[in-house]
Amino acid sequence: MAETTKPRPLAGVRVLDLSRVLAGPWSGQILADYGADVIKVERPGAGDDTRAWGPPWWGEGEDRVAAYFVCANRGKRSVSIDIASAAGAAQVRELAREADVLLENYKVGQLAKYGLDYASLQAINPGLVYCSVTGYGQDGPLAHKAGYDFAIQAEGGLMSVTGEKGGEPQKVGVAVTDIMTGLYATTAILAALHERKTTGRGRHIDAALLDVQVAMLANQASNQMIGGRTPTRMGNAHPNIVPYQVFATRDGQMVLAIGNDGQFARFCQLAGHAEVAQDARFATNQARVANRSELIALITSWTLTRDTQDWAATLDDAAVPCAPILDIGQVLEHPHVLARGMRLSSEEGLPPMIAHPMRFDGERPVAGLPPPALGSGQPAWL
Repeated sequence: MAETTKPRPLAGVRVLDLSRVLAGPWSGQILADYGADVIKVERPGAGDDTRAWGPPWWGEGEDRVAAYFVCANRGKRSVSIDIASAAGAAQVRELAREADVLLENYKVGQLAKYGLDYASLQAINPGLVYCSVTGYGQDGPLAHKAGYDFAIQAEGGLMSVTGEKGGEPQKVGVAVTDIMTGLYATTAILAALHERKTTGRGRHIDAALLDVQVAMLANQASNQMIGGRTPTRMGNAHPNIVPYQVFATRDGQMVLAIGNDGQFARFCQLAGHAEVAQDARFATNQARVANRSELIALITSWTLTRDTQDWAATLDDAAVPCAPILDIGQVLEHPHVLARGMRLSSEEGLPPMIAHPMRFDGERPVAGLPPPALGSGQPAWL
C-alpha cells in the first residue's frame, strides 16, 4: 500500500509506545494511522504479552505473532530494550528526548525507578506529552492495583447491567473498557498536542480504565443519579425506550430499535395493527415503558409470523430501525462493510486487518506498516 496516498495529519509527530496488551497499544495504533512515527519499546525475548496470545497466528516460525497482537499494532516499528538495565533506561531517555508523545501502562511509580517517569522525562523534554494508562489512575486508594478489562467491567458497574434479567452478570464480548480507554487517551493526547502549539509545554495525561468505565455508564449513571433507582440487568431490553430489544421471528431473531412515537406508529401499521399505536397504553414512549410487558408480548406475537429478512426489508423501507443479528464472519462478508473498505488485505501490504474507521476527505488514514517483528525497527531519530 502506498502510504503517501493516505491522509497523514500527524506526519512528523514522534510517539514512543511503552505500553502492552490493548488499551495503550490501541491508542498507539490510532496515532500511527494518523501518520505519527510510532516506536514500540518491547522487552527482549518475549516482547508484548499479546504476541503469544494465540492461536490463531499470523506469520510463520519464530516471527509468527498472535492475531490479538496484530489487531492493535499496525503502523509501528519495534525496538527491543531492557528498561530495567541502566543502558536500556538511558536508551529510552534518549528516545524520549526527541519524542512528542510517550505512552506507557506500567504500575504507578514503577517507571520512576528507572528515571522514566513523567517528572524525569519532562525535565529533559518540556514539550513531551506523557500518557499513563493504568487500571485505577495515578492516585486514590486503589492506585496500586493492576488493571484488567474484565475486572474493571465488574468493578465499574458494566456487568451489573449486562446479561439476562435475574441471570449471571456478563462481560461484553470485546474488551470495551480497554478500547474506550485507548480512544479517550488518544483524544487527550491530540488535545495536549494542540495546546502545546501555544504553550510549548506538554502534559501528563492520567488515563484510568476505571474512570473511563464509570464515564461509559452514560445514561445508566444518569438514570441512577437523577432517578434514584439502581439500574439492573434487562437482557437486550432498554431501560428508557420501548420497544428496543431482540424479538423472535419465524426463522430466527432480529433487533427492533424504535426510538420515537412516529417510528412506532409506522411499525404498527406495517405489522397490520395500526390501532395499537392509538391505544393510550402504547401511544407514547412513556406509556410504553409503563406497559412494557404487555406490549412486548403483543409485538412478539406479530414478529413470529414473518421471517427476519422480510421484516428487515419492510421496516428499512419505512425507516423503522431494525436489523438481523449477524455473527462476525457474516459481518466481515457484509456487502456494506466491504463497500466501505473496512477490511484490509495482503494486497495492501498488511495482514488481514480491520481498517481505521474514520475517513478524511473520503480516505481512511491507515498506516502502511504491518505489525512489527520484535526489535525490527531502529528509529532514525535515535
